Amino acid sequence: MTIFHLRRSALAALATLALAACTYSATNLPAINPSDEAACALDGMLLRDFPGPKAQVRFADGKTSYFCDVKELLGEMLAPEQRRATSAFYVQDMGSANWQQPQGHWIGAHDALYVLGSKAQGSMGPAIASFSRQVDAEAFVRKEGGRVLRFKQITPALLNEASGAMPTHAMAH
Repeated sequence: MTIFHLRRSALAALATLALAACTYSATNLPAINPSDEAACALDGMLLRDFPGPKAQVRFADGKTSYFCDVKELLGEMLAPEQRRATSAFYVQDMGSANWQQPQGHWIGAHDALYVLGSKAQGSMGPAIASFSRQVDAEAFVRKEGGRVLRFKQITPALLNEASGAMPTHAMAH
């Protein structure tokens, strides 16, 4: 085999690997509505027992972890120790979902707008609300207070501030 053929074979192998890596994209692993028995991955709380937006992470291996509060998911997304291969992160669009019993209306967490610092309550006390549309987030702020931020503006320090200066995972339920 010539060097030319080896290079072409190596390039073909790399292209195959690149395509295989794409098989676990958000479009292939959509959000999954939790069952009535679905529990929070961090604390075991049943999602159905609490108001406010929920969140989920879809892993590359096809598994799903749910969170009873958006703060918990954001804390996981911003954690430097997050090592497991993920496919997608989702939060609920509270411009469409019912606050008291949110179901469905999943949107990509990286694309969502977040309201931090509102008086609205969720499973963890003051909740971070997630929205797909700016107009809905602004209407929520007029009613419940807070400020609208994009994912890239959220830091671990802001999450601690939003949860009363307590680490996201250490909050009592």
